[in-house]
Amino acid sequence: MSKIFYDHLIVFEELEVEVNKMAKTQEEKEELWKLIDEILHLRILSKILDNLPSQHHQEFLEKLHTSPYDERLIQFLNERIEKDLEEFLRKEIGDLEREIIKSIKGEKKW
Repeated sequence: MSKIFYDHLIVFEELEVEVNKMAKTQEEKEELWKLIDEILHLRILSKILDNLPSQHHQEFLEKLHTSPYDERLIQFLNERIEKDLEEFLRKEIGDLEREIIKSIKGEKKW
């Protein structure tokens, strides 16, 4: 997993427990985390773009491509999105964690 501007918002304590229970080998664990990372990234970008006015999409994507780790991206987004971005992303990350746990436990099909 590479560093990205919203990493400090990610806390997957319950999911980590489930991944550790499910994965039989280190290779399986790494593969699961890679998939989770990809799902998370796509969900976060989708939610950001859904809430960011379209005239700012290109600028945001260029900044993200150039410096994905730059935490100033949150400030950039906060100035253009009419909600507390960090709180919004924490909620989305928590929702995703619950969805993945349900899927792992077989309670929900994706």
